[in-house]
Amino acid sequence: MMTSEDIARVKRGPADLEERIEQLMKQKEILKSACKKAGARIGELEGELSIIKGIGINSPEMRAAKARIEELERDNKIFKEDIDRLSEDKHNLETLLRK
Repeated sequence: MMTSEDIARVKRGPADLEERIEQLMKQKEILKSACKKAGARIGELEGELSIIKGIGINSPEMRAAKARIEELERDNKIFKEDIDRLSEDKHNLETLLRK
């Protein structure tokens, strides 16, 4: 059984399908253009990101920060050794005082 929608569609016929195809083709071109623009922008951003990464790693600030970290690590090691030595000295002193 055909509905009124089916009858209307048949009356419109191929012209309706051709119009729909034309609309879809226009949408396709718009989307293709948007994809090209997005791809170009992604390429630009990737280039900027690699520049930023390169600058960040080799910047004077980064080198200074790395040097400071190394200095603090050396100081920390020395402090730990001093604490160990003081602890041992304290133990030796307590042993001597007991005698």
